Amino acid sequence: MTTRWTRALASALAFGALFMAAGAGAQTEAAEKQAFAAAKAAAKSGPQDVKLANQATLHLPAGKVFIPQPEAGHLLRAMGNPGKHEQLQGLIFPEGDGSWFATVRYEASGYIKDDDAKNWDAADMLKSYREGTEAANEERKKMGVAPMEIVGWAEQPHYAADSHRLIWAMSSRDKGAAANEPQGVNYNTYALGREGYMSLNLVTGLNELPKYKGEAQMLLGAMEFDNGKRYVDFNQSTDKVAEYGLAALVLGVGAKKLGFFAVIFAFLAKFAKVGILAALGLGGAMLKLFGRKKDA
Repeated sequence: MTTRWTRALASALAFGALFMAAGAGAQTEAAEKQAFAAAKAAAKSGPQDVKLANQATLHLPAGKVFIPQPEAGHLLRAMGNPGKHEQLQGLIFPEGDGSWFATVRYEASGYIKDDDAKNWDAADMLKSYREGTEAANEERKKMGVAPMEIVGWAEQPHYAADSHRLIWAMSSRDKGAAANEPQGVNYNTYALGREGYMSLNLVTGLNELPKYKGEAQMLLGAMEFDNGKRYVDFNQSTDKVAEYGLAALVLGVGAKKLGFFAVIFAFLAKFAKVGILAALGLGGAMLKLFGRKKDA
């Protein structure tokens, strides 16, 4: 594994792609090191093709590293993201510099009808999303994590009917935080297939989104369903149809099935404080692996 990727992962761990919640450090330093070492050993460097859930292929480009399961799930838990992560296919990190990472998941939802995309109302969707976040805050409180609030669309939902790709982004912050406090963002991309969908979520800071969202779009374009698994291969006589439509992937019905609210605490904010948290916790432990000094 290259030194450049080692530096990149250390940077991601230190600068915020981890979103650790204060007080959630149940992992020991030894377990963290073990998860990192296993992820490093299993990582695949591009360019190469990566098979995803016997459904699709990711043409991993040069300059990117893919960590497969089960090492990816272990690394997420070591980062402070609880859960089994059963739909997770892997994690993508940049080689070299870059304060982002991406999760790749597959949900066997069945065929998702996309006709509702023609009638979307972004304002109504934002209202519904905020209401869902308030409900999720009750779970955050049980975990001892500060509640969060949705600031607004970082990018309104838009769907490309010809390629069956969906993209949207929401910015968030700790509830009651100052308006000038940096905001986190989850840049969500989806590729629809015959039997379900792939999601590729890029996690970074809102101020970094213009710089890095092209990475998510490029990776989404590098993902394609295999012959027989494509959206256009749907057979209405035999195939399962999802219980929800395309809008639900934005509003939360599909997201709940992905365990979204189980990991929302880790994936949607905390860029203002994460540098400090990383220096004191997981990020600091990882930086020590490379002989670096912890940032005071």
